[in-house]
Amino acid sequence: MAEKNIAELPRDLRELYERGNAALQKKNYDYAIAIYNQVLGREPGFYACREALRACQLNKAGTGGGFFKKMLGTASVSPLLAKAQMQVRNNPVEALATCEQILNSEPNNTAAHKWLAEAALALEFPRTAVLSLEIAFKNNPGDKEIGNRLGEALTVAGQNERAMTIYTELQKVFPQDAAIAMSIKNLAAKQTMSQSGYEAVESGSGSYRDILRDKGQAASLEQEGRQVKSDDVASELIREYQGRLEKEPNNRRLLKAIADLYAQKKDYDKALEYLGMMSTIEGQSDPTLEKAIADTRLRKLDHAISLIDESAPEAAERRAALDQERQEFRIAEARRLVDKYPNDLNYRFELGKLLFELGKTSDAISEFQKAQMNPNKKIASQFFIGKCFAKQRMYDLAARRFESAIAEKQIFDDEKKELIYELGSVLENQGKTEEAITQYKQIYEIDIGYRDVAAKVDAYYAGAR
Repeated sequence: MAEKNIAELPRDLRELYERGNAALQKKNYDYAIAIYNQVLGREPGFYACREALRACQLNKAGTGGGFFKKMLGTASVSPLLAKAQMQVRNNPVEALATCEQILNSEPNNTAAHKWLAEAALALEFPRTAVLSLEIAFKNNPGDKEIGNRLGEALTVAGQNERAMTIYTELQKVFPQDAAIAMSIKNLAAKQTMSQSGYEAVESGSGSYRDILRDKGQAASLEQEGRQVKSDDVASELIREYQGRLEKEPNNRRLLKAIADLYAQKKDYDKALEYLGMMSTIEGQSDPTLEKAIADTRLRKLDHAISLIDESAPEAAERRAALDQERQEFRIAEARRLVDKYPNDLNYRFELGKLLFELGKTSDAISEFQKAQMNPNKKIASQFFIGKCFAKQRMYDLAARRFESAIAEKQIFDDEKKELIYELGSVLENQGKTEEAITQYKQIYEIDIGYRDVAAKVDAYYAGAR
């Protein structure tokens, strides 16, 4: 993942963000915080929104709250901190949301900022990590661990001068610390490289050929930079990486790069072999790696399906068998994740969606009913429960689920439109035309082009004349 700017967001999310900014300007902090959290729930890498949310949280904290309120808040966040700590490893996106839940009431909570930064770094959001670590370090200027982590995050974010300032401040407090001295040395070397021309490459005003005298090295870097590599180039890179791997057998980045190249060549067995080597090195659970292995196995099955000769007499039987194998693998993998991470309700939600997609509505309802205990999945889970009930023609139960989800929505966005539309549909199926049209008209007034609401509302009024 990568951090994003506003230009990379869909229009509805940009509009929602601007609404939050307007609320912030009016000092309507609670409303702004709710909006910003909703935006980040959909796009956790939107840095400007994270920065605005932090300003809003700090401004709100400065407007009230006494000693008792602060002490009460601190006691209540302990379970959330424990939850965030577990999520950092298994689901860093959820860890971000949990930490923000704490910071909404305690924006200077050092532990929350530390775990948020760890989650951000796991997601490759260095500026997000810096934002939290700077607050934590400001509140704890003598904390060596926080200072070191801030220096590392600043370096990853490309803010070398600020990183050097942090390390220099730390060295004054811990003059005998060899690790800090090494960080300063490494950073100085990095700055020297930048001054030698690498910075120009980063900005796009220079090229590696301007810096590298070794043309073979320049060609190698160009090959690595191509997103779509020919089989010949991929094979050459594999040989090069394998040579480096002999000297660095535990280099996870090399193993992943080789696995990706084999997958590109559609040699999925080899790709899985190198991913398996990564899992051996890790020695502990890594959900990202597990997902890569599962995705590669699915790609292998998809490739096998694509190679079926449709003119062969056994083609239909072969396709059916592979389709069945693919479906069984997806369900087995989803259930494995649920069993392995029983406290991560995101996996239950994903299993529920898969079961719904496969028409196993009763099983899906069971998963969504558990997944809705996650506040970030509550509305979406209720939506799918309603869809399951509707498929089973239990329209009264479906209507109640949609109504409950709609009541939770504060913003009239696309998600709310879909909820209202589905409520209208089940009301129609119950023969409650007037009530259904009332739902459709809510959408009609806001977005006349949404699905077929215009046709439904126009037909209703045409018949009423």
